[in-house]
Amino acid sequence: MRRLVIGTTFLAVGACAAPPAAMGGAGAAIADATGRTVARAAVRARAGGISVHVETTGLAAGTYGVHLHAVGRCEGPAFASAGGHWNPTGRQHGRDNPAGAHLGDLPNLVVGGDGRGILDFTVAGAALAGGGADALLDSDGAAIVVHAQPDDYRTDPSGNSGARIACGVLKPA
Repeated sequence: MRRLVIGTTFLAVGACAAPPAAMGGAGAAIADATGRTVARAAVRARAGGISVHVETTGLAAGTYGVHLHAVGRCEGPAFASAGGHWNPTGRQHGRDNPAGAHLGDLPNLVVGGDGRGILDFTVAGAALAGGGADALLDSDGAAIVVHAQPDDYRTDPSGNSGARIACGVLKPA
């Protein structure tokens, strides 16, 4: 009986020690170049892919390109430190590009006159973590970037979406 209790205790501690990313979630506060949070993002593992939820309360009315970027750094004001779009499959940009789309492509974020907008999207064939080539949270992390213009869903490498105006580093939740 004593062995069973010790073994059970060990397994419970081991289960709690799993990295948060392996538990299925990550999040980011998305800030503009002044450091003001303009949106929040949540990414969750799901069967066959990852779900991305972005909610803004601080952007001007308009339509914005939003992409997952390959590096978990957001040094302003240009946010170039986030690297290029997350593209583990080596494809081109855009759902309307005959050679696309890559995994970092997301739909545009539409923001109303009240500064609010929501984007919900599932990236099929992606993984949040786990060490595989399709894992978003790899050794250098990942970021979510809001661009100044709408994505045209076609033009490589960024859909003519313009400057990077806000960025958030995705961290395991």
